[in-house]
Amino acid sequence: MLDTRIILSGLWAACMLTYLLGDVLRIFSGDFPNTMSTAQFTKGMWLGIAVLMVIPILMVVVSLIVDQPVNRWVNIIAAVFFFGFNLIGLPTYPSAYDKFLLIVSMVFNVMTVVYAWNWA
Repeated sequence: MLDTRIILSGLWAACMLTYLLGDVLRIFSGDFPNTMSTAQFTKGMWLGIAVLMVIPILMVVVSLIVDQPVNRWVNIIAAVFFFGFNLIGLPTYPSAYDKFLLIVSMVFNVMTVVYAWNWA
């Protein structure tokens, strides 16, 4: 069986790619301009979005290099946070593909918690 570190890292990579796929589909479907035209974004808000979305990218690396006890809890906390964040945001997405991809990312979050929790 694969090392738990590799599994966790792969789950975070899959989660991030799912987010990216949603963004790409939103742009190509034409949903992106409609979303952006209804809100005024400041530079601080863009920075906050960048910080939020770099967390799954960092978790790919953290899962590989941080020692087990800390790694386990960081994975659990980050995955629970993103599960809750996406659960709250789920009703705000009008498109079926967005809802589907958010649910897929939430499954990756649940799998991350399960693997991290059971890491001996």
